[in-house]
Amino acid sequence: PDIVAIDGKTSRRAHNRSRGQNPLHLVSAWAARQRLVLGQQACAEKSNEITAIPELLERLELTGALVTIDAMGCQTKIAAAIRNKGADYLLALKGNWPALCAEVERFFADAGPDTCQHH
Repeated sequence: PDIVAIDGKTSRRAHNRSRGQNPLHLVSAWAARQRLVLGQQACAEKSNEITAIPELLERLELTGALVTIDAMGCQTKIAAAIRNKGADYLLALKGNWPALCAEVERFFADAGPDTCQHH
């Protein structure tokens, strides 16, 4: 499938400290196979990526794609938005979801050699 990578970046040089302006922070959708940016959404700061990502996803045609996002985007609303667009997701998981993270760690710790093999 087409892989669409969603990631936020701060443009460190795109601000003017003397005027009290903050750096520009953009969330971008990158089409890996085509090697181009599909869209961008500005947000006030890195912590606002959680609200900017669904806004960006809404504007994209994602049917059949695999959308990847770092742990910041591991949110149930974001996962639902991706599925509603006809795509699948691969979300990074860290301590932002402690119970789920522990469950996944237990699964892989208890997994036998045949757990992840295709039949």
